[in-house]
Amino acid sequence: MTTLLTHYSLLIVFVNVLVAQLGFPIPAVPLLIAAGALAADGTLAISEVFAVAVITSVAADTLWFAAGRAYGRRVMALLCRLSADAGAFVYRAETRFERWGTLVLLVAKFIPGLSTLAPPLAASAGFSWGRFLVLDAVGAALWAGAAVGAGMTLHAPIEDVLLHLNVPQNAGPGLLSILVATYIGYRVRARRRFSNSLRAVRVTPAELRHMRHAREPAVLVDLRPRTARYQDPRSIPGAIALNLADLPDRLGLWPKTITIIFYCSPGKVAAVAKTLIHSGYAHVRPLLGGLDAWTAAKYEVEFARPDCAG
Repeated sequence: MTTLLTHYSLLIVFVNVLVAQLGFPIPAVPLLIAAGALAADGTLAISEVFAVAVITSVAADTLWFAAGRAYGRRVMALLCRLSADAGAFVYRAETRFERWGTLVLLVAKFIPGLSTLAPPLAASAGFSWGRFLVLDAVGAALWAGAAVGAGMTLHAPIEDVLLHLNVPQNAGPGLLSILVATYIGYRVRARRRFSNSLRAVRVTPAELRHMRHAREPAVLVDLRPRTARYQDPRSIPGAIALNLADLPDRLGLWPKTITIIFYCSPGKVAAVAKTLIHSGYAHVRPLLGGLDAWTAAKYEVEFARPDCAG
């Protein structure tokens, strides 16, 4: 690995950072730390490694930002379909975006799952190209500088660890592949199990309408993010519109025995349900098909255009 990194450092850094920022489950930080350790010994030109990492990161983010401006929320739906756990990542990313606003682009690369999602979220929130590029470049520089700097600072301990690892060099990639495949398989299976359990308790639009007419005790919550509600101001009458960032505070106000019926953005039903269930609410029921299914059934809606957080 050291030989490859020495002779093809810029190409390897370019490919690694590119695929990581495009959303593939391949971390870039370990490679940047290794490059920093080699730079401390004078093996690599650290300025070139840093420049390639920053430029490549911004280029990948620009693609996601452009996709977000062109296709809006459909980019989030695509990410949810591509990854077994993207729904949870999208939920947490939108929560942080609504809570931190502009600062998200400065810290996104330090938070797993947020790096790829921050650019399309910024596009949905109405960020201009100039504002996005400046903030994203600063965030990329902080991220690359921290990783490379850590490698330069810790190069001696890193070399000691590598020397004391009693693992054949040719066994490393195979072992790593097995561990990654096992972890991904476990997460996919767990998510599928949880999704199957949610299907058993889903509420159809017709059932929800009947429950409302019968005045059955339940709380109906519109958990779409603020940007999604801005783009589509329709809602089901009586639904409580909550921003994701405000959900933890509101949960403490409802009794644990109450039935919570919710609808949210596509692909995030399981992530939202997990949050509610882990907060102690046993009776959680997602609306089958969400708002689109409700409006397709030609049931009544109301309109309210919230302020869009930028």
